[in-house]
Amino acid sequence: MKKGILILAGAFAMTFVSCKDNAAEKVKEENVEIAADRDAKNADFPVMTFSEIEHDFGTINEGDVVEHKFAFTNTGKAPLVIVSAKGSCGCTVPEWPKEPIAPGATGEMLVKFNSNGKPNQQTKQVTITANTESGKETLKIKAMVTPKAKPVSGTPVSE
Repeated sequence: MKKGILILAGAFAMTFVSCKDNAAEKVKEENVEIAADRDAKNADFPVMTFSEIEHDFGTINEGDVVEHKFAFTNTGKAPLVIVSAKGSCGCTVPEWPKEPIAPGATGEMLVKFNSNGKPNQQTKQVTITANTESGKETLKIKAMVTPKAKPVSGTPVSE
């Protein structure tokens, strides 16, 4: 019982003592101006502007390896840094510039697609992680993959 009263009295004392200062009065006007200036400078993000964000390879044969270059321009006000690019499966492999892309400069993202074991309609994505405002950009590729002819059972296969 004594412990309960003691804990209650301690909590009351802390509440009473901690609420007498107005937190808004502690903020210095010069710090507000510095933070506003810093935030305005951080609003200058790079922007990846692609000439196209989707490419259709059309009809290809199963086993073909095709590739396409996606051209882009940094239309932002800060250097563009591509951290990584990943395909939605192991059959889609992107290659990207490792050096920063200056504002106004252009670059290319090469995307290779291996259709081996991927018959019929295929749609794949490449997710790009970069220092853009959203942090992620997405490219798409698609192809109609003609399946390999399967040998008829009991018939010898000639190669």
